[in-house]
Amino acid sequence: MIATKGYAAQNAETDLAPWNFERREVGPHDVQFEILFCGVCHSDLHQIKNDWFPGIFPMVPGHEIVGRVVKVGDHVKKFKVGDLAGTGCMVDSCQECENCKRDLEQYCLEGNTQTYNGLERDGKTPTYGGYSDTIVVREEFVLHVSDKLNLAAVAPLLCAGITTYSPLRHWKVGKGHKLAVLGLGGLGHMAVKFGVAFGAEVTVLSTSPKKEEDAKKLGAHHFVVTTDPEQVKAARGTFDFILDTVSAEHDFNMYLSLLRTDGTHICVGVPPKPAEIAAFSLLGGRKSLAGSGIGGIAETQEMLDFCAENNIVSDIEMIDMKDIHTAYDRMQKGDVRYRFVIDMATL
Repeated sequence: MIATKGYAAQNAETDLAPWNFERREVGPHDVQFEILFCGVCHSDLHQIKNDWFPGIFPMVPGHEIVGRVVKVGDHVKKFKVGDLAGTGCMVDSCQECENCKRDLEQYCLEGNTQTYNGLERDGKTPTYGGYSDTIVVREEFVLHVSDKLNLAAVAPLLCAGITTYSPLRHWKVGKGHKLAVLGLGGLGHMAVKFGVAFGAEVTVLSTSPKKEEDAKKLGAHHFVVTTDPEQVKAARGTFDFILDTVSAEHDFNMYLSLLRTDGTHICVGVPPKPAEIAAFSLLGGRKSLAGSGIGGIAETQEMLDFCAENNIVSDIEMIDMKDIHTAYDRMQKGDVRYRFVIDMATL
């Protein structure tokens, strides 16, 4: 077994603290890499607090992981020692169901193996995430990372990036489309960057007028303050797509009114309570309400390659590992532009 240092929550009532544990030895098809940076996702906080479902403790969060390969198994063909590598929200799947065979491992019919707060394919070994100094992952779930980009700023692409890239690609959003990005946080700022890169006319919808300057710097063409009735009225029936990144409660019916006929409202944020949606909000314009998770491994690699070619990374603020709870507090208040990343050298 491989001795590993990390930060873990022992239960849902305790803060994260240093914890030593063991990872499996590198198998024939495994890649081990030293973790250099790990992004801080809002879901890390949700999961250590059992906000969504009972967790598996001790819990080592982190699923936006980048680093450098230190060992490979005998049958590994795609990686060698010294390569840069990354791992996102999942580390395995059944590899045999129809979705896995379509490169949709995120929708594995047997359930994919989450990078943390999950169980390995044996159904009993817990997975531990990127708030640690090393990780061992099956080769098929390790991603190549370009050396052209700021490695720390690449880390959030492995969740925030692919979560917004995947739906925009699936619905073929691009030139000639009017895209509204609802919310300008870790997900929203990446949605703006991708939407603009794909050629769409991008509008940011936000309750905060203070974010307009940032939205324009990120490339957004327009900005609508959704607490201003006149601005909302002017925007009704104008968008082909709304990419909804908000994880707080909000009025879906109001936002559906902003769609054109045949428009689609795509949810990637996860509010804590089910939404109330009036049938007439959909019927009046043949509108669709849809959702999207992360992307599959092939699509995630495609996204990383696209980012390297187009110089796209996340806007980040680097933190030390010991400051994680201060970062969580600020994240809950929206006080980050736009993703915290842990320098794992500070572990």
